Amino acid sequence: MHWVMGAHKKILVTGAAGFIGYHVCHQLLQQGKQVVGIDNLSDYYDVVLKENRILRLKKSPQFLFQKLDLSHRPSIEYLFQNHDIQQVIHLGAQAGVRYSIQNPHIYVESNVVGFLNILEGCRHSRVEHLVFASSSSVYGNNRDMPFRVSQNVDHPVSLYAATKKSNELMAHTYSHLYNLPITGLRFFTVYGPWGRPDMAPFLFASSIFHEQPIKVFNYGDMKRDFTYVDDIVEGVIQVLDHLPKPIFSFDHQVKTLTPGCSNVPYRIYNIGNNKPVDLMEFIEVLEQAIGKKAKKNFCQCSLVMSKKHLLTLAIFIKRLVLRLKLRSKSAFLNS
Repeated sequence: MHWVMGAHKKILVTGAAGFIGYHVCHQLLQQGKQVVGIDNLSDYYDVVLKENRILRLKKSPQFLFQKLDLSHRPSIEYLFQNHDIQQVIHLGAQAGVRYSIQNPHIYVESNVVGFLNILEGCRHSRVEHLVFASSSSVYGNNRDMPFRVSQNVDHPVSLYAATKKSNELMAHTYSHLYNLPITGLRFFTVYGPWGRPDMAPFLFASSIFHEQPIKVFNYGDMKRDFTYVDDIVEGVIQVLDHLPKPIFSFDHQVKTLTPGCSNVPYRIYNIGNNKPVDLMEFIEVLEQAIGKKAKKNFCQCSLVMSKKHLLTLAIFIKRLVLRLKLRSKSAFLNS
């Protein structure tokens, strides 16, 4: 089975009303691409924010939006059967680590069943390339820093992380069975305009602005890798046109495979800023921008996120940088 790159591509973007999905769609439309965006507009956070993102995208005649639920198999089958889709950027998922504790079934339905429906659509439509969002959460209890895609990720600490790890395994299986080119991207704390109100930058900024206390876990002794959304978008779109190739040794057979590569057209990359920011420095930047001091409630780590997981989220993105020659446009302090 051979996959031919088309000159005029119609690109499916799932999670188009989401934070990253909106920015990816916007950039693709700026490049003159035809984009089919789908989203179920869930009420996990403010639906009005999602609707406003879609309204902005609809200003382009090259954009078509359909409200669909990934877990509804007949709808996804109909979508692929009635649109000539050449490439897929799968960003739709039920997000949030802590929310998965209260609502586990939603995560399996959206992130596992929904992803299976996308995989089936891709293989039946002979899609050129599927790029999907994984997560830094898959590293779970891994203590070896910085995180590398070659590391074992068999010890997740949340159901959300487990669903993302399952996505990587399912993707490799479909790549092996159907020679389907698939690339997974492990995102690290993305921020920027039109961002999610449940993420730390907006939660902290809102609390500081309204002079409400903020929880500072582990008494402030931790770092996070913050990635500006434009850098994520650049990486996603560049990866889309770089088909993963099987890795072969001289005897045409890879004897030792890692989670990040394979002898089938499948790759996993970390994608982030690669410059962890101290939590207290992060709060200071917000204080300076807002012009108010934060009321800090210092506390231990929550039960949901282990101390090891929160202390440092440093990543190793050398493979992706070398392959795509990416350059980060902005570090956190300059954004």
